[in-house]
Amino acid sequence: MLITALLLATAAPAGAGSVDTTRAAFTKCLREHMKKSLDAKMSEAEYEMSLKGACDSERSAFRAAVTAANRAAGDSAADAAENADMQVEDYHANFTDKFKDYSSTGTMPGD
Repeated sequence: MLITALLLATAAPAGAGSVDTTRAAFTKCLREHMKKSLDAKMSEAEYEMSLKGACDSERSAFRAAVTAANRAAGDSAADAAENADMQVEDYHANFTDKFKDYSSTGTMPGD
């Protein structure tokens, strides 16, 4: 599904810039949140719970940009929203895995 979203974003150049910009802001915020959580020595469960409330404005902007790009490419509103939700979930899962890895090794991510 991620590949489909990337292909659709490429097909809609106006939306692609917005998706790229909001994706960068969202991942930057997630990385900063992860670093703060590692510094605070959060448990994995605490981190997963905190992640749901972190980066709200960046997440919303990214989700809206992905939805708009998918709609511009011809997806139904429901399919576009589902794809955007799946991408957000993928980022949350990815950062949760990274947190677990850094936490288990006692290291910090680089800038």
